[in-house]
Amino acid sequence: MGVGTNLKRLRSKTKFSQQEISDMLGVDRNTYNNWENETTDIKSQHIERLAEIFEVSILDLFNDGQKGQFINNNYENGENGQKDIQQGVIINITDSEVAKIISSQLEELIKNLKK
Repeated sequence: MGVGTNLKRLRSKTKFSQQEISDMLGVDRNTYNNWENETTDIKSQHIERLAEIFEVSILDLFNDGQKGQFINNNYENGENGQKDIQQGVIINITDSEVAKIISSQLEELIKNLKK
């Protein structure tokens, strides 16, 4: 499930029409329709506003309901011989402002998880 499917699902939940979302974003309805159909990519400047409209986190726009692809690195801890497992997710973001926002949200999430 891609971001277009998520947009359709979220729009359906909120009962907004494509035209209403388009108007809130200041884009043509066909542009928004193309995002839902995944024929064009969402411009990064609209991502934060979409999250606000649907009242979800930016990550929720892209979450496919499945676990992310993790890269596992196993290595032995030299002190006690036990294996430590590190997992991570690779996110490629080319827009620096969006990267800052997502980074901030991830930091907050990690802080809350450690509590």
